[in-house]
Amino acid sequence: MATRRRPAAAAAGAPPTQPPPADAAAAPGEPAKEPVLRPPNLGVAAAAAVLFLAPFSYLAFVHYPLDADLRGSILKCGAMSLGGFFIVLKLIPVAARYHLRRRMFGYDINKKGLPTGEIKVPEALGLVVGIVYLVTAIIFQQFHYAEDSIWLVEYNAALASVCFMILLGFVDDVLDIPWRVKLALPTIAALPLLMAYAGGTSIIIPKPLTPYVGLTVLELGLFYKLFMLLLAVFCTNSINIHAGINGLEVGQTVVISAAVLIHNVMRIGSSTDIETQQAHEFSIYLVLPFLATSLALLAFNWYPSIVFVGDTYTYFAGMALAVVGILGHFSETLLLFFLPQVLNFLCSVPQLFHFVPCPRHRLPRFDPQTGLLTGTKDGNLVNIFLRLFGKCSEKALCIRLLIFQALCCVFCFWLRYMLTGWYK
Repeated sequence: MATRRRPAAAAAGAPPTQPPPADAAAAPGEPAKEPVLRPPNLGVAAAAAVLFLAPFSYLAFVHYPLDADLRGSILKCGAMSLGGFFIVLKLIPVAARYHLRRRMFGYDINKKGLPTGEIKVPEALGLVVGIVYLVTAIIFQQFHYAEDSIWLVEYNAALASVCFMILLGFVDDVLDIPWRVKLALPTIAALPLLMAYAGGTSIIIPKPLTPYVGLTVLELGLFYKLFMLLLAVFCTNSINIHAGINGLEVGQTVVISAAVLIHNVMRIGSSTDIETQQAHEFSIYLVLPFLATSLALLAFNWYPSIVFVGDTYTYFAGMALAVVGILGHFSETLLLFFLPQVLNFLCSVPQLFHFVPCPRHRLPRFDPQTGLLTGTKDGNLVNIFLRLFGKCSEKALCIRLLIFQALCCVFCFWLRYMLTGWYK
């Protein structure tokens, strides 16, 4: 992750005065001291939950006349997701202490020169969120899907891909594998999804292009599965590189997840096609626990971060969103929700492919005297925003980027509304 420096990187400029190791032995005759974490910022999690879940709840239970069984299933999934939220809140401090004992911690580079820059921040706490999410989603299927459900195979394949990605992400956090290998990890994790996918492999040609193509539907066959694979690779890595400041990784996934939920309920309410409704219902059941558990992590990762999420979370989040977009059959809309990540990737291409020099951490410069960040020449949105709008605090920068993420999602909804009936 770009926001921290591993203790092994001391030669590259670690703080000259470091606190004793988390697993250092206590003085003779004294009990070993457990590291104490600050309490989570529950106010941020509560505000985000109200802000992003209120529109979904209004659409699902007031605006659209959804089936009573569907509403009941959404309530059951929501109740289990709420349980997952509280379990994550409880488990993260426990897991953080274990990570500190095993020396899985880093220092916040954006606070270098301040006392907070010398605090050991436990890493890879996305592992807790991933495990709780998987358990919640697995238990939910017991209460919803029958053994002969046509969706059960794809549901389990989606969870298998997410589980695989969590494992590989944690391997990356432990081993710090090079970028050329990181690109292959989502390819491996997506295999269960690709092998189990039994949906259509055709696309609808946009109406303005049908006179030139001569077709209304184009069968892609294996090329469609190639597209699914590329989408999974993009989603996982795009969240991983759009990072570097406290709260950004989790915040962007919370915003996208809320947009996905709203899109799903809008499509269910406006469509009369049963298969379309079932696909978006399927997506809701996967996204609700993901959003709830991510909100709990946000309470710990918001500025100033108590824990780092690690590549475990960014890979897990990207794969979770990719599978709901693929199996929910709204991959085009998902890419529009990922517009900031697309822009960040395009701006990062020269450095990612080494056309120009690429530092290990493409972070802004921090001034410990003012506490403000200044943009560098690195080609990512974090630095571009600082160059465009001027220096600011880390918290303010994160809020600006999340507002931009939310505005892009609103733009997506507006664009879909304007193109309805004309584009497809």
